[in-house]
Amino acid sequence: MAPPTPAGTARGHTLAELAERTGAALEGDGTITITHVAPLDGAGPGAIAFLTSAKYRGALATTRASAVIVDPKSAPLTALPRLVHRNPYATYARVATILHPRAAPRPGVHPSAVVAADAQVAPSAAVGAHAVVGAGAVVGERVEIGPGCVIGDAVALGDDVLLHPRVVVHDHCVVGPRTILHSGAVIGADGFGNADDGGRWIKIPQLGRVVIGADVEVGANTTIDRGALGDTVIEDDVRIDNQVQIGHNCRVGRHTAIAGCVGIAGSVNIGRNCLFGGAAMINGHIDICDGAVITAATGVMRSIDKPGLYTGSFPAIEHAAWKRMQIELRRLADTARRLRALEKAAGRSAAAGPRDGAPREEP
Repeated sequence: MAPPTPAGTARGHTLAELAERTGAALEGDGTITITHVAPLDGAGPGAIAFLTSAKYRGALATTRASAVIVDPKSAPLTALPRLVHRNPYATYARVATILHPRAAPRPGVHPSAVVAADAQVAPSAAVGAHAVVGAGAVVGERVEIGPGCVIGDAVALGDDVLLHPRVVVHDHCVVGPRTILHSGAVIGADGFGNADDGGRWIKIPQLGRVVIGADVEVGANTTIDRGALGDTVIEDDVRIDNQVQIGHNCRVGRHTAIAGCVGIAGSVNIGRNCLFGGAAMINGHIDICDGAVITAATGVMRSIDKPGLYTGSFPAIEHAAWKRMQIELRRLADTARRLRALEKAAGRSAAAGPRDGAPREEP
C-alpha cells in the first residue's frame, strides 16, 4: 500500500512538469502523475524515488515507484520513467519541495499573543498562540511565528521567515529572509563573557547582536550567542543542525554546514563552504579557511589556513585492544627519554674523537 500523501501537497505534477522545473532530463513517459516522494523500497504508485548510491541498485530493480531520479550512469539500469541528472540528490530535494510545499501561513495575530503597540507586523504575517513580539520589532511579509515564540525588542525578521514553536530571538537581533529557526533555538543569548577578579567572576556585558543572513536554517535547541562588542554573524545559506553551540563574536561563512552537537567557542572566524561533522569541538579565537572539512568528533585547537580534510578523533576499537595501546603509549615516554640519553652519549663520544694511542684511520 502506498503511504498517504503528506499534508502540504496541493496536487500531483506530471513527470514532464517536474523535469522542466528541476532542469533534469526526462526519459520515458512524461505524462504520468507524481504525487509524493518515497524511498525505493517503500514506494508505490504515484511516488517518485531516487538512487544516489550503488549499494541500493538492488532496490532500484524491485521498486514499485511510478518514477525514479537517477544519474546518467544508472539510467540504463531501470525501465521506469525517470528524471536523469548528474546530482540526483539535489534533484530529489527540488522535487520534494515542489510536491510537498510549505503550507502558507494564515495571516493574523492569535488572541493570546502579546504584541507591543509599536511593533510592525506585516498584514500577511502569522503570530501564533502565546507568542510575544517586543517593542520596536519588525516582522516582515509572510513571516510565521509559531506558538510560544518570544521575539525581543527591536528584532528584525525578514520576509518569509519561519519560526517553529518556542524559538527565542533576543533583543536587537536580525534574521534574514526565508530563514528557518526550529523549535527551541535561542538566538542572541548572552555570550560566555566573564572576568576573574581575585577568585570572583565579574560578568562582562554582551553588547553586540546576532545577525543571520538569508536562506539559513538553524536546528532545534541550537544556541547562537550575541557578540560581546561586535556582532555574531551567520552568512547566507548556512545550515546548522540540532544542538549546536556557537559562541559570541563568531562568523560563519556562506554555504557552510555544521552537524549536530558541534561546539564552537567565541571569536572563531569560519570561512565559506566548510563542513563540520557531528560533535566537532572548535577552540576559540582561531580562523578556519574556506573549504575546510572537519570530521566528526575532531578537536580543532589551532587555526586552519589550507582547505582540505582534517581529523583528530580516535576511532572506536575493542576495549582490550585499547587497554594494550594505552600501556604502550605510557611506555613511549620512557623509551623516548632513554633514546635521547643514548643520542646524547653518542654525540659526546663523537665529539671527543679517538683517544691517545688509538689507531687513526688513514684517509
